[in-house]
Amino acid sequence: MMRNLLEKVNETVLELWTGILIWGAACQLIPIWFIKDKGGYSLGLWIGVILASAAAFHMWWSLDRGLDREGAAQGFIRKHAFIRYAVIVAVFAVVMLTGAANPLAAFLGIMGLKAAAYMQPFIHKRRHPDTEGQADASLLSSPPDLSMCGGAHTGSENEEKKEVNLG
Repeated sequence: MMRNLLEKVNETVLELWTGILIWGAACQLIPIWFIKDKGGYSLGLWIGVILASAAAFHMWWSLDRGLDREGAAQGFIRKHAFIRYAVIVAVFAVVMLTGAANPLAAFLGIMGLKAAAYMQPFIHKRRHPDTEGQADASLLSSPPDLSMCGGAHTGSENEEKKEVNLG
């Protein structure tokens, strides 16, 4: 089942998951030496990391499904974003009400999604070092074909249309 899921999931989601795990490991290893309630901190952090991973997957899934709906895409995507945030708030409420885990550590874990978004280009370059710079080189090797755009425009044809109506 896991192999089937990994085959279907977008490469960017896998890179986000990698970034979220790196963030979680860094947040686990660095501050754990300075915290008194190590168990509560660790539990909260990994609850947040799991939430961030689930949010990344759900975001990909809802965008993938929503963009196929043409006119109804905006409503579908908004509905699923609301569902995503509602689940996060509900889990945070449970963490805060039970006191079993540190809610600030859970927030730190969910911020792994933001950190992973910033790390994703670097992770992508590490995963695909052979394709680095090939797109840039192909753009520089040949000039763009402007014939499909109707030729070069100087902008002078739009100058006559500029009128100022002050009255």
